[in-house]
Amino acid sequence: MKEKVLVVDDQFGIRILLNEVLQKEGYETYQAANGVQALDIVTKNSPDLVLLDMKIPGMDGIEILKRMKVINKDIRVIIMTAYGELDMIQEAKDLGALTHFAKPFDIDDIRAAVKKYIHISNPL
Repeated sequence: MKEKVLVVDDQFGIRILLNEVLQKEGYETYQAANGVQALDIVTKNSPDLVLLDMKIPGMDGIEILKRMKVINKDIRVIIMTAYGELDMIQEAKDLGALTHFAKPFDIDDIRAAVKKYIHISNPL
């Protein structure tokens, strides 16, 4: 059975790029442009790993992360942000995010992180 990865980002180009790269790696992928879509996918499809953008209009990444943890406390999440907001990154890690990437990110780094973190059990 394929591992499932959810990409949550309001930027269409980033979702498509990550989707293509992760599908080539053999993962089953899902995409969400906002928090409502992301939470629906988490509820219905139980992804193994989530790549979550922190700056999404409407429900921000912290709120999405909190709600995902209510649905599945063990869900594995890697956050992405275009902003150097250390307090937001720290809050996300306190909530259980495994690591973070600043945009623009190196796609090979994301690929390696997904491979690394998709198999570990959540430390929280």
